[in-house]
This record gives sequence, structure tokens and C-alpha cells, in this order.
Amino acid sequence: MEWSREELSASVIAYIEMRDLELQGKKFTKKRVYERLSEQFARSPKAFEYRMQNISYVYSVLGRQWISGLKPAKNVGANVLPIIEELISQHEGSAPVPLIEFEEKVSKLRREARLPTPQGNATPSKQIKESTSFSRDPKVVAWVLKNSNGICESCNEPAPFTKPDGDFYLEVHHLRRLADGGSDTVTNAVAVCPNCHRRLHYGNDRNTVLSTFYRTVSRLVKE
Repeated sequence: MEWSREELSASVIAYIEMRDLELQGKKFTKKRVYERLSEQFARSPKAFEYRMQNISYVYSVLGRQWISGLKPAKNVGANVLPIIEELISQHEGSAPVPLIEFEEKVSKLRREARLPTPQGNATPSKQIKESTSFSRDPKVVAWVLKNSNGICESCNEPAPFTKPDGDFYLEVHHLRRLADGGSDTVTNAVAVCPNCHRRLHYGNDRNTVLSTFYRTVSRLVKE
């Protein structure tokens, strides 16, 4: 039986509430949440647990933190994932920047036995969309970069290249994302190379990498 938008919306709201509690370091019981949703809708607690894993998958594609213990699972109808993505934006009060549908197409194509060289588009069309951004303090970025001395604070390798102005190239990453309520401070930001930055967003081991930062970089404070 297909899931209604009401069921998906209730699941996303419950997920966001649990995720916020986890980010605040507060205790909660996932099983009780599933049971409450099961009582509200004609589905088993197990069905809601798996749906939560689908929501984790959407968060993972967006490069954001998912709830621990709810490993991302993408086995769901292709039409459901964009709805979950839309509902996350709606209930978090942010402007949607659709990404799931595109990433799913890429994932499916990569698994084809034979993929001919595409013609592409010499003049791709433009799409103007609203997005949510945060005002960042340039002094924080400058301090974190300067303090790194050109060494990635994750892999401890030198910056991959030097920019035309002579500055080394590293990227500043907030360990607790600004979208997740993180602060724009030097105690929540690190200078990393592009590879490590992508790993922090999309790596399967990013929680382990985050934990390593708090052990090895003394200025950092877990939020």
C-alpha cells in the first residue's frame, strides 16, 4: 500500500524531532516514536522504522547528519524520495534545493552495464531557485585557515594547490552544520582539503572522522 503524504509528513516531523534531540544530547526512545506513529496510522512500527532509514538516506544525499542507529536505506519508490526531501525543507523552514531526483538518476545510470558517451548540452538551461544561506563571519574563516598553516586538519597533508594570489587552498567546514544549529565560531570549524571536506559530508565513516577531530584538535568544542 502506497504511503500517503500525511504519513510521510508525520514521519519526517518525528524524524526531525528525534534528530534535534540527538543533536542536543538528549535521550529519546526510537521504538516509542514508531509505536506512536503506528497507532496513528495503519502500519507496523517496523514499517516506520524503515521509513526513518529512508529519511536518513535523504539526509545523507544532502550531506547532512542523520540519526545514529538509523543507517540510510535507499530502497524505496523513486517518487517517494523527492517528497521526503520536500517535506524536510518544509518542516525545517528552509527553501528547497532539489537534489535527490538528480542523484538518483546518476546512481541508476552508473550501474548500467554499458553507458554510451552522452552528447550532453552545449547550452544548458538555467534554473533560478531560492535557497537558504547563512551569514558567515569572514574573520572566523580567515582565522581557521591561517591557524592551519596550510595543513589539512583531517589528513595532515599540505593544501593541494596554491591560488593565483599565493594563498594555499583549503576549505572551512563546520563540524556541526549551520543548518543543524551549529555556531559560526573557531571552536566549531576546521580547515580541510577538498577530499576530506567531501568525506565529512558524504563519507560512510564521517561520524568516526568527526569524533577524531574532537580528540586531536584541542580548540574544538562539541556542540
